[in-house]
Amino acid sequence: QVQLVESGGGLVQPGGSLRLSCVASGSIFSGYTMGWYRQTPGKQRELVAAIRSGESTNYSDSVKGRFTISRDNAKNTVYLQMNSLKPEDTAVYYCNANKKLSAQINQNYWGQGTRVTVSS
Repeated sequence: QVQLVESGGGLVQPGGSLRLSCVASGSIFSGYTMGWYRQTPGKQRELVAAIRSGESTNYSDSVKGRFTISRDNAKNTVYLQMNSLKPEDTAVYYCNANKKLSAQINQNYWGQGTRVTVSS
């Protein structure tokens, strides 16, 4: 059974930092692109950052220079270091694992989400 378990969310003041972690169990991790998404009420889930198995990364414009995604393949874990947090970063953050198996088939998994609240 595949599971993605996030942790590290919480309440932080503007300008503060948090580090999110996502541990993957089952047969996934290496070979998968790992991503962090976030969602606020009434809005679509949006990509925050992603890291491929070769460790190339991409970020949304809103977090570039403030957030860093990394992965530890030995621990089946992906991290999101979030610095200089802003109230608009408040959201539920979801871990995602994705692998393209063929032109038509993607294997896609989600964690249960961890809430991040940035407020004074």
